[in-house]
Amino acid sequence: MIRVNNTEFDETTIVKEMQYHTAETHTESKNKACESLIIGELLKQRAGDLALSGTKDSDEAFLEALLDKEIEIPSASDADCRQYFEANPKKFMTTPLIEARHILLDAAPDDATARSEAVELAEQLIKRLQGDISLFEELAKLHSKCPSAQTAGHLGQLGKGQTVPEFERQLFNCQQGLAASPIESRYGVHVVYINHREEGKALPYEMVKQRISDYMNEKVRRKAIAQYIHSLVSEADIEGFDFSVSDSPLMQ
Repeated sequence: MIRVNNTEFDETTIVKEMQYHTAETHTESKNKACESLIIGELLKQRAGDLALSGTKDSDEAFLEALLDKEIEIPSASDADCRQYFEANPKKFMTTPLIEARHILLDAAPDDATARSEAVELAEQLIKRLQGDISLFEELAKLHSKCPSAQTAGHLGQLGKGQTVPEFERQLFNCQQGLAASPIESRYGVHVVYINHREEGKALPYEMVKQRISDYMNEKVRRKAIAQYIHSLVSEADIEGFDFSVSDSPLMQ
């Protein structure tokens, strides 16, 4: 049983709420459900105290109405945005572009034997290509399990977000030329040759200032919400749940 001021939630209510809060353990799911019920009830109670009208039966609607009435959320100034821009130059660049070709050796991620054999074969192919890169097309047609095998292994021009993360992360760390080591992904083991790479270029402040402003305003808004909810929890009479051990982002 949980009591929030004069409102009680029994075990049945908590269990029903748990279906909306997936977690690795039953305890974690239950804690999330309890937090949600308590916070939702506190918002409703506060809305009632202020005689707010026109709100829908949802925590989000109550929260928006309460924030509008009780909290003044500052907006990021142009100086704030420019300072953030200058402090984080790598975040505001065009995506680098890579033109690459590969040889894909098929090996399932959960097949240790196949993976080991694919890595060994890839290393052998790399040694051959280090001696004569003109063999790439021939070896791609012979060994690659990718449809690109029929076009000398060409992947075309790639930007970030166009391939799977584990492959992309390694691919964009490669310099122009033949990658010295095999690259593994969920699809298998890759022998990679970078034909050309174009580094990202810095974007002008005017092009990104609205994005920065939106980000900073949302960050301030989330902090205000967390502080507001924290104050409601601190002032409430709550039994059956201890927020001091909660890892909820709203309570940080």
